[in-house]
Amino acid sequence: MANIFPKWSNFVPIKIILGIGLVVTAVVAGITYYGTPKYMRVGYQPIQPVPFDHNIHVEQLGMDCRYCHTYVDRSEHSNVPSTNTCMNCHSQVLTDSQALAPVRESAESGEPIPWVRIHKTPDFVYFNHSVHVNRGISCVECHGQVNEMQTVYHAKSLSMSFCLDCHRHPEKSIRPVDEVYNLNWEASSPKEQEEMGKRFVHDWKINPPLSCSGCHR
Repeated sequence: MANIFPKWSNFVPIKIILGIGLVVTAVVAGITYYGTPKYMRVGYQPIQPVPFDHNIHVEQLGMDCRYCHTYVDRSEHSNVPSTNTCMNCHSQVLTDSQALAPVRESAESGEPIPWVRIHKTPDFVYFNHSVHVNRGISCVECHGQVNEMQTVYHAKSLSMSFCLDCHRHPEKSIRPVDEVYNLNWEASSPKEQEEMGKRFVHDWKINPPLSCSGCHR
């Protein structure tokens, strides 16, 4: 009996399977790269209603992070400064600056300045700022070298793997508590950081959670 299908049709199922495999691989690879925080968030730099230069305020004027972010060491959340905080200085400094017009208008009207939020954890993630900064984790570990930024941008991915890497090896990031807000501080060598970090982890009994319930509550 003659064959109904030509010989080349014998390879069709293999080609279909290979094709499906390639498509699935491409989709997974695409989602893995383009759907991760490293791609979606890192580099995000929105235009703010008022151009606030951290480099001028922190590096040149020597302002402490806590002057504006007053609750960073006392609360789960780090607050954005109120208009009154800005006007403490700018009621006397650069009083006619056009760039600061929204600040003056906010002070007169009582309406808050509509700052654009840059860093935000998902609703299903629990994160406490005060716990971290009060145990030697500096702002730069999660937010990058903010003190050098003319316009703040999203510097770190803040993904689950990013957090877990630090929770598994806290000694790599911990610094003396009195240097947490000195964003230029760093250990003299990786060896010193490791030795100092291990000592702090032991003395302060630091045991970051690694289970799901530690951050997903």
